[in-house]
Amino acid sequence: MSQNPPASTGPAPSFVTDALIVGGGMAGLTAAIALARAGLSVVLVDEQPPPLTVTPEFDGRVSAITHASVQLFKALGAYAAMAPFAQPILDIRVSDGRPGERPSPLFLHFHHGDVGPEPFGVMLENRHTRIGLMQTLAGLPQVTVLAPAQATVVERTPAGVRAVLADGRTIAARLVVACDGKASPLRAAAGIKTVGWDYGQVGIVTTVEHEKPHHGVAHEHFLPSGPFAILPMTGNRSSLVWTERKDLAPALMALGHEAFDGEVRRRFGDHLGRVVSVGPHFSYPLSFHMTTRFVDTRLALVADAAHAVHPIAGQGLNLGLRDIAALAEVLADGKRLGLDPGDGEVLARYERWRRTDSLIMGSVMDGLNRLFSNDAAPVRLMRDLGLAAVNRLPGLKRFFMHHARGTVGKLPRLLEGKPL
Repeated sequence: MSQNPPASTGPAPSFVTDALIVGGGMAGLTAAIALARAGLSVVLVDEQPPPLTVTPEFDGRVSAITHASVQLFKALGAYAAMAPFAQPILDIRVSDGRPGERPSPLFLHFHHGDVGPEPFGVMLENRHTRIGLMQTLAGLPQVTVLAPAQATVVERTPAGVRAVLADGRTIAARLVVACDGKASPLRAAAGIKTVGWDYGQVGIVTTVEHEKPHHGVAHEHFLPSGPFAILPMTGNRSSLVWTERKDLAPALMALGHEAFDGEVRRRFGDHLGRVVSVGPHFSYPLSFHMTTRFVDTRLALVADAAHAVHPIAGQGLNLGLRDIAALAEVLADGKRLGLDPGDGEVLARYERWRRTDSLIMGSVMDGLNRLFSNDAAPVRLMRDLGLAAVNRLPGLKRFFMHHARGTVGKLPRLLEGKPL
C-alpha cells in the first residue's frame, strides 16, 4: 500500500505522521517509544501537562514490572533511567488468613533462583517509570509530544486518520493507537463493546516504612475482603495494595493517621517489625472488562482501553506492555514489507496475537480473586491445601514462576530484550 499521507481536500494538516497515539500515561509513553523504534513517526497527544504527571500526588502507586517487561524497557533504551529506583523481587510468598491472625501454615513460596539467576521482576514507583520514559522520548526526534492537548475529533476512514485538537490544530495519520484508559472515548466512538463487571471492591494503595529489611520478598496475603499485597520497595519500605469491600473502604480512608496505621498493622503482621504509613493514601474501584475487538478501521486498542484486570497478581501494566510489544512488532514487520501501518491485515495479526492471551490472563485473575475473596471454611481449607500441594510439585511450581516472570507464551521480541 502507498506510504503517502492520507489525501486532504482542506487546509494542510499541522502534523503529518504514521501513528497518532491518544493518551500519555505509562502505556502511551511506552507505545510512542516502541513505535518509533519500529521505524514509524509518532505524534502523542495527552491532556495532562508532563510536569504534573511525575509528581507523587498525581500517581503515588507502585507497579510490579515483570522480568519480561524489564527486558522490554531495556530494549527500548528506557531502563537505565529507571534502574536506580527499582527494587528486585527475589521471592514471592502466597498465604491465606484473617486480619489480626497469623497466616495459615500452608503456603506457597517462589524463589527466583529456581528458574534462573535474575529476579522475577522489580517494583518501581509509577512516577519514576514515567520520568524514565519521558527522558527516552526526549531523545527521539521522530516523536512529537503535544501536551497538554486534547483531540476533540478523530475521524477514521479507509484512506487515513484526521484528528482535530481543541486549539484547532490538525493531525493526519495512518493509524491511531488508543491509550486513553478504561473509559476510552476512542473505543466508544468505534462502537467496540466490552464485557465486564464491578467487583464490589476498592483498591487502597499506600507506602509503609518498617523496622526490618524485606529482603526483596513480595507477599500476597489473602484476606476475606480480598488480597493484601506487601510489595518490596527500595530501602525499608513496602507498597501496600489492599483490596477491601466497597462499603467499608470510605470509612477506612477517612480514618486519622494512627487509626489507619492500626488497621494496616492488623493485616500486615509483625514480621517486619513496626510499620508506619508514609505519604498519601489512594483508593480506586476495582472492575474487570475485556473488549470484544482490539482493532477497527485504522485503530488499535492497547492496555486499559482493551482490558482491565484485577490487580491480584500485579499483571495489569504488564498485560498492556505485552500489547505494545506485539503491536510494535507487527508494525515493524509490516513496514519491512512496505505495508501501511493502518493496513487491516497488519492490525488483524495484532488482534489474533493479543486477544486470546489477554482473555486467558484476565479470566485467571478473575477466578483467583473470586476463589480467595471467600471466607467459607471448606473453601479456605481447599485453597490452603492447594497452595501447599503446588509448593511440593516442582514442575507446576516452575510453571507459575514463569508466569510471574512474564515469560510464558509466544513472546514479542521486545519482551525477550531483542530489537525490533
